[in-house]
Formats: sequence, structure tokens, C-alpha cells
Amino acid sequence: MAGSWRDVFGHDEPYDDQVDGIETAVETARDGGFLALEGACGTGKTMLALTAGIHLVRDPDSDFERVLVLTSVKQQLRQFEADLRTINANLPDDHRPVSGLTLVGKADVCPYNREKTGGIDDDNVYDRCEDLRDRTRGLTGEGPTTADALAADARSQQVGLVDSGAGGATYLETADEPSPYPEGMPEFEDTEYCPFYAQYLADLPEDGDPAEAVPFDFTAEGLLTPDDLVARSVEHGTCPHSMMGAMLGHAEVVVGNYYHAFDPTTTGSFTGALLDDSTFVVCDEAHMLEPRVRDLVSDGVADATLRDAESELSRVIQPLQFDETDGRETAREDADLIRTELSDSDVTLSELQDTREFIRDLRDELDRRVTAHLEREHRGWKANLSDLPDEEIPLRDPETPEPDAITEWAEREGYDGGVWARAEAVGAVVKRILDEAEDEGKTRAAPAAGRVLGEWYRNGHENYFREIDLERTWDRSEPEGSWRRAYNASLSLHNCVPSDAIGERLADFGGGVLMSATLAPLDVFAEVTGLRHLERDEDRPVVERTYGLDFPEANRESFAVAAPKFTYENRGPTPDGGDADENPTRRTYADAVAEVAGSPGNVLVGMPNYAEAEWMAGALRGRADKPVLIDESSGDDATETLKDDFFAGESKVLVTSLRGTLTEGVDYQGDKLRAAVVCGVPIINTASPRTRAVRTAYDREFGGGGSGSRGGFEYALTIPAVRKARQAIGRVIRGPEEVGVRVLVDERYARDSWDSVREYFPENDEFQAVSPDMLSLGLERFWSSVD
Repeated sequence: MAGSWRDVFGHDEPYDDQVDGIETAVETARDGGFLALEGACGTGKTMLALTAGIHLVRDPDSDFERVLVLTSVKQQLRQFEADLRTINANLPDDHRPVSGLTLVGKADVCPYNREKTGGIDDDNVYDRCEDLRDRTRGLTGEGPTTADALAADARSQQVGLVDSGAGGATYLETADEPSPYPEGMPEFEDTEYCPFYAQYLADLPEDGDPAEAVPFDFTAEGLLTPDDLVARSVEHGTCPHSMMGAMLGHAEVVVGNYYHAFDPTTTGSFTGALLDDSTFVVCDEAHMLEPRVRDLVSDGVADATLRDAESELSRVIQPLQFDETDGRETAREDADLIRTELSDSDVTLSELQDTREFIRDLRDELDRRVTAHLEREHRGWKANLSDLPDEEIPLRDPETPEPDAITEWAEREGYDGGVWARAEAVGAVVKRILDEAEDEGKTRAAPAAGRVLGEWYRNGHENYFREIDLERTWDRSEPEGSWRRAYNASLSLHNCVPSDAIGERLADFGGGVLMSATLAPLDVFAEVTGLRHLERDEDRPVVERTYGLDFPEANRESFAVAAPKFTYENRGPTPDGGDADENPTRRTYADAVAEVAGSPGNVLVGMPNYAEAEWMAGALRGRADKPVLIDESSGDDATETLKDDFFAGESKVLVTSLRGTLTEGVDYQGDKLRAAVVCGVPIINTASPRTRAVRTAYDREFGGGGSGSRGGFEYALTIPAVRKARQAIGRVIRGPEEVGVRVLVDERYARDSWDSVREYFPENDEFQAVSPDMLSLGLERFWSSVD
């Protein structure tokens, strides 16, 4: 008989909403269903979801074997780790620890990459790893050399240094743990190999579970973070990434990101074993599920990849053309190998030649289209290569589903569906031949190019939009005056409506929870994530719950300021500096934000984009009585440093983009934040061809435009934008003792009108509508009442 879920709940007493949420999630999952849960920040969603999942995994009457947590925000990943530790720290004495594993990429766990030794760094870690693995397997697959002997040989190199008196051995050390191997990459008979991977191969049973290769009892250790995993693996001289894969199916809780469930490459090579009905899935920050999966299930092939694929095809074809005239023995051997591989496959030499010709002509057509676009849009572009912007070149009218220009070009040139459809099989054979003939262990371009060409042909034109994407780069190896010197061009295939892909993947799991602080409207969320399809067509229950802020209302004040809409039409182009005097709309917003910035404590300001954030920061400097920090589009390290600066010392104002990482998933508990103000409704660029295509596809898919129905604009643009705004203001109040102010500035938040967004705020009754000139009075009254 299963124990109570309270046995694995990590705190003394749950909130009432947590009790309802846990019991609803458990009951729904037993029926194969999903709980769609919107819970305000601070309502304990993480503990709720972990408790429900772990209870089901440990229930002997349940078929669930693991909990798979998916989140798009690193801060939330850390929160799941922290809550799992809390659960383990408070388990009853007769309960074993809940085993947990956090998934990361090779770059984070490779001992050589972590210490930048052995010729491995972030730029080459994946290719170098695959090459070294191939070499290691090759050494153990021929002659008397065994994997165990290779690992022992690397250890003996250290011992030899000690015995020789040559200054002692220098051991590779990482995660505060010394390894038994040298800092440099060892060699065996002039061949480099990875000793960590060799040890893994030595421990791997010939038949049986790869988990038997793990040299420590990971099921009894509770949570293994990436650093924990590296330390334990390095201690035993074995490969951390291989350990991760071996443990994957045995941990009770696996914490990862959306890639681990929705990226076809990742699931095909690494996490596929988790995608079945014995997994209870938790999709955290689920308001991001739709846009993130849209990116993951879209595809594209770069011009450089097509160039390399053409080269690879030539390296396979040429030995067959010239072996009779080339008297070298190696040429005949290469030709014989290629003929043998082709005879063992269903790919012919003619298909190899047709595919090479097709790719060559496709690159020429790409060149013509990019050149024509630049001549049309940027006269004199050859003299100004460094000034060219990123661009999209649509291949059809975004609002008219019809065959794209590249498909029509191919048909005119005589390339029928066969060459598109067979490109993937051709690419796979090319890889197999080159891996055998060249033995380089390199990543090959032909399979990737073939896959995209096949998808381009197979996918329809209603839900997929095709275009050429031009991304700024700089390649001095390209000729002067060539656009390829300034751009990386890609043929891009965008999935406009990912609901089918999301729903099909969710259907693989036994049940679970999809949760966020901002899912409303829940009916729209259920449609765009495929949940409604599971409910209607597969008879799998979908239960919805909304839990609001139960913390004392006296501790917070919320304002919706009826300022003119912060649209381009009203505010004009973004000024270079912070001047707001020229434009009355900008002046109104600068005044409103300055009033909020006068609140005691830290203040977060969210703007629609980074350019507007830079303008607002300039407008506040000299008006705010505290330092003003500006968040710019940057990497994780810079963002973490900025966040630490914001939290440290005196009170500050932090201005950021609502599309950045500081307005969602970041922990502002306690006195880290006293006020948040959002300017405008952060709707993305509606003129972008891709955005127009998405909007059109949503109109068709979800019946937009009918009486009482929402249209594609609401589904694709307005609702996601409002969720961004709600995420930002949700940073303020995260506990019963916290005090703060939430301010939305834009009349669409304050008034009911044709473009009002108030209906998308479940908590809109808390937001007091005020005019811009009354905001200061409301702020003063609140801060006086809670001083």
C-alpha cells in the first residue's frame, strides 16, 4: 500500500493550494492525464510538482518509474535541485534518498574542456570528443589492446614521471577532484585517445545494463548535480558524460531542459529512453513551451553546410570516376570500398551525382536571390559590407499558403521530388563511406543537408514557412565584394504552429504537470500546446487549476497607468540618448518610471526591447536618486554579474528588456526587489515576414475571426506579450512577508477598449487604473501605509 504524499513533501505544512494541486496532479496522472496549472510566484509550484511525481514513482501500485523535469530557465533548474535536496533532507527515517540527476551537455562535464587542456575547448569539444571516442574504440577493436589496458597505460604515464624523478606527475584535476591521468591527452602507438572513455568501455558489460559500468552507488546519493557527477566520475577515472547516459534511466528524478524532450537530435541520440508512459513529466515555465518548441522543431541548412556537403559528395564520387586512370593502389582500394558500401545500401552512384548537382545548383540559386535582395534593398552594399543588418528574405507571401520560390525553381530546373526525398538517404551513405575511408571521426555535413532537404519537400506550406535568413558574420576567406564575406545565409524551414509536435510528444508520457505563473488564458494554452487534442481525440483528461496570490493584500499595491499606448506610432524611433522632451508619449513614460524609481529599495524596469531599455536608462540618469543599471543582450556570465551588482549594496534601478532573462525565472525573494514597472505591451515586430506567417497560420488553425473567437493576432502575438509583462511584475511579491509595488504603464492595461489586454490578466481586478498624474499620489499613499 502506498504511503501518503506527505511523506515526500519537503516542508512541515503545505499551503492549501499545494494540497489541492498535489492531489489533483496525482489523480489526473493515474488516469493518464495532465494538470495545466497557473500559480502565482511564491505559491510553491516546484515542490507541488516534485511531490506529486515522486509519490507516484514510489507507489508500488503505479506504473511511473521516474519524474522528468523540463524547464527553459537555469534559475528554475536550480530551484528544482534545491527543492529535491529539501525533500531528501526531510524524508522519514525509513525512506531511502530520492535519486536525482541534472542533465547538461558535454561541454559542462568533459574534464578536459572544463580545464581547457588536451586540445579541447568550448569551440571544438563536441567534434573533438566524437573523434577521440572513435579513436579509443578503434584502438580497442583491433589486436590485443583492451580498453582497460588503455586506461592503465594512461595511469602508468603518471607513475613513470614519478619514478623518473622528472619533477613529479601533473594530474588533470577538475571539480576539486584529481584524476589518475595526465593533463595532456595520452597517446598509444602515436594515436591520441580519451582515457576517461577507455575506462568507461572497460567497465561496460558486453551484455546487460550500461548502468553496471557506473563504479559508485548513485541511487543512494540523492541528487547528483553536474559538479557532483564530474567529481565522482573523475575520482574513478571514468567519463562523466557516459556516466550520465548510463544513469539516465535509473534516476527517480531527471532535471533537464526542453531540448531533452523536444529536440529530435537530442532525443534520438541521448534521451529517447525517457520518452514513454513510465515517465511523469513536469513542464516548468510552460508559457515558454510553444515558442521554444517552435524553434526546436523548425529546421534550416546554412550555405556553408551545403558547400561542405557538396565537397563530401565529390570525395565519394571522384574515386569511382578516376580509379581506372589512377594507377595508385590506394585509389583502387578507395574505389572498391565505395562500391562495396553502395552495394550494401539502396543508394546508387547516379543518385550521388544527382544530389551533388542539385546542391551545387541550389547554392547558385541562393547566391542569385541574396545578391538580388541586396541590390534592391541596399544599393552600394559591396562597399559597406560591415554595415549590413540581419535580414529575412521570404520565399512566398507570408499571408498566402502556396509553394515557395525555391521549390518552384527546382521544379522548373527538372529536380523532381525524388532528388529532395532521397537526399537524406544519400547523406547517410556519404557519412558512412567517409567515416570508413578517412577515419577522422568528424561531423559530416551531408546528413544534415540531406535531412533538411527531405523535410523541405515533405512538409506542407500551410503550417510551414520558408525563407532565407541572413545572419551577420565575417569571413575573410571569402572574396572581397562577396556577400558571403559578411553573411551566413540559411535556407530556413519554420514550423509556424507547433501544437502537433508538442501534443505528440506529451502523448508519449504517462501524465504530468504543465505549470507557470502565467498560463492564462488556459483555453488558449490548451489549444496551442496540443493538450486539447489529447483530451478530445485520445480521451486523456486535462485538468486546469489557477492559484492566485494568497499573501496579504495590504503588503502590495498594483497600478495600471492610462498612458498613451507605447507603440511606434506614438513614441517614434528610439532616440540615441535619453532625451524625452521632444515626444509627449516618451515624456509621459519617463515621468511614470521615474516616480516608481523613487520607491524605497530595488526597482526593476521592463521595456519592450533592448534599444528602448537603453533609452529609458538614459532618461532615468539624473532623475533617479539611485544608481541606474542597464541590461544589454549578453551571455549568461555577464547577466549573472549584473544581477549580483543589482542585489549588492545600496538600492538601485535595473532597466532591461522584457524579452531578456532577468524578467522571468530569476529569484527576487526577500528585500531584493521592491517595485517592478512594465512599459508597453511587448508585442514583437509585426512586420517580420515570419511573424506574419505565424499569425496567418494561427488564424487558420484555431478559427480566428469568427464570432466570439480569438484571432491569430491574439494567439500568436498579444497573449505571449502579456505573459512576458506578467512574468516581470510577478518578480515582486514572492512570500507572505514581502512588500512591493507592481506598475503597468500603457492604457491597454488600464482601459477596456478594442485592443485592451485586461482580459488576459486573471488578477486585473487588483490593478487600480490611474492617470499618469495620479500615480505619484498612489505610490506615496502606499509607501506611507507600509513604512
